Amino acid sequence: MKRWDADQESVAETPDLAALAALLADRTRAAICMALLDGGTWTAGELAEYAAVAPSTTTEHLNLLVAGGLLAEERQGRRRYVRLAGPETAETLENLAGLAPYRQVPIRSLAEANHRRALHHARTCYDHIAGALGVAIADAMSERGLLARDYGPVLTAAGADWLAALGIPDAAPPAAHRAHVRTCLDWTVRRHHLSGAVGAALYRHALEHAWLVKAVTTRILTLTAAGRAAFRTQLGLPDEALFPSLTLPAPGG
Repeated sequence: MKRWDADQESVAETPDLAALAALLADRTRAAICMALLDGGTWTAGELAEYAAVAPSTTTEHLNLLVAGGLLAEERQGRRRYVRLAGPETAETLENLAGLAPYRQVPIRSLAEANHRRALHHARTCYDHIAGALGVAIADAMSERGLLARDYGPVLTAAGADWLAALGIPDAAPPAAHRAHVRTCLDWTVRRHHLSGAVGAALYRHALEHAWLVKAVTTRILTLTAAGRAAFRTQLGLPDEALFPSLTLPAPGG
């Protein structure tokens, strides 16, 4: 047996979890990542305004996030556009938000309170439905046997038939390197909503059929009367899942 030479140079690779955590340890960088969970592409100037920091400071943060692999960038002339690196990044961020402790934040107006209620009720998580509505959809699909969760989330044969009846050919087809069915830990209620290719297909269908309307400048989704009727019929969702709660969400939640 060959003896180990302590002087011999040898290296091994291991995930640097501390480096990833350091990227998100800054609240401005965390806010930028949460804004990009809408699945859109933002300019550096738009993110500077959103985060309420100087453009030069935003540029420094974006450089770190791009170098760290959380963001991807494109340049068109002098303009710089950034987005999340992909759906896996979005799902990781949402899961981390579900595990993060709450912190107290002031609510200064009725408008802000209504915004918070709407955000908790239904919002985008990259390209799928999150919030209390997203959790209710995932729960109802499991209860009706459309999803099986015994060994991780799996679309059942009944689930594939249900999608086909809606006009969705089983998420048609999954993107490369994209899980067919996944779930994210939703920070709204700390339970799971549906993601993956199936979740994205259901979200697209809801937008195309005007069940949901996406806000222009936020991640908020508004459930329409047609959407409430559809989700009642298709999944038996109760009224408490179809309307924003009248109870003000917990600060920081």
